[in-house]
Amino acid sequence: MLKRSRVLVLLVLLSTMLLVSACSNGTSQSGSKAEADPVVTAVNEYFASMPEDIYKIDQVAFVDKVKAGEAMTIIDIRSADAYAQGHIKGALSMPWGPNLADNLNKIPADKPVMIYCVTGQTAGQTVALLNMAGFDTKSVNLGWNLGISKVEGVDAVIETTPNAFDDAVKTEIDPDIQKAIVDYYAGLTDVKDTKFASYKITEDDAKAALDAKDTTITFLDVRKAEDFNKGHIEGAINIPFGKGMETQFSTLPTDKTIIVYCYTGQTAGQTVAGLRLLGYDAVSLNAGAGTAATGTAGWINKGYPLVTN
Repeated sequence: MLKRSRVLVLLVLLSTMLLVSACSNGTSQSGSKAEADPVVTAVNEYFASMPEDIYKIDQVAFVDKVKAGEAMTIIDIRSADAYAQGHIKGALSMPWGPNLADNLNKIPADKPVMIYCVTGQTAGQTVALLNMAGFDTKSVNLGWNLGISKVEGVDAVIETTPNAFDDAVKTEIDPDIQKAIVDYYAGLTDVKDTKFASYKITEDDAKAALDAKDTTITFLDVRKAEDFNKGHIEGAINIPFGKGMETQFSTLPTDKTIIVYCYTGQTAGQTVAGLRLLGYDAVSLNAGAGTAATGTAGWINKGYPLVTN
């Protein structure tokens, strides 16, 4: 009888330990997983499910789609003044900032969304946020100034007539993600008069921080590994932009401002959006490392050095 009692006690203890273990791993006795943070899940899925076009569309292909009358929602996030001077036919004006977040539910979710800004960098941030909110969104390569306006024949699809939102559209967005995006854009007010305005930093300010050996900043290079090896900003960490890059975010410091750079600033913008939603203090380098398309803008085009060690 005593032996049987000991066995029963051991079985009870073992069952209790298994239950505690299951709960600590996010599962219940039935094996169902505890709900994950929807914002973290959305960020991870954004990068884990990255398509080959990396959420971008070539400016020529975009203009061709407009000319062909393809069904899509076009969003212009430049200033209201720039929009009034000329925009793509049918484009809706949603200037970069808090107003954009407040009107997310006015965007139709039943067709692709194409978004453009001035040079593609703030559209890079926005395209990430909109996809995380559930929209099928792509940003137009190089934005209005460096991309769209240079496409041959684009004048045929430019207008000055403003376009109105359909008041009947009421797209449902996960409330946690909606709040995260609202907070994201509201935060622009806090950095408006700093060197990190629009969650960006100029090449000159970044170079000054590097020269001063500012320990509060670190550089993240999201270019391809081969380009990083050919030359990168001194001290930079390399996490190539692409599917699966989210698995390496945990290696980044949480106590520093992360200056993210790519080639032209666009994929860095996407990365900044994801990192900030995860709690990192991330900003993108204006025009990135720089290419011929960015003209005189960009780290290399400014004449600033890269290192190989």
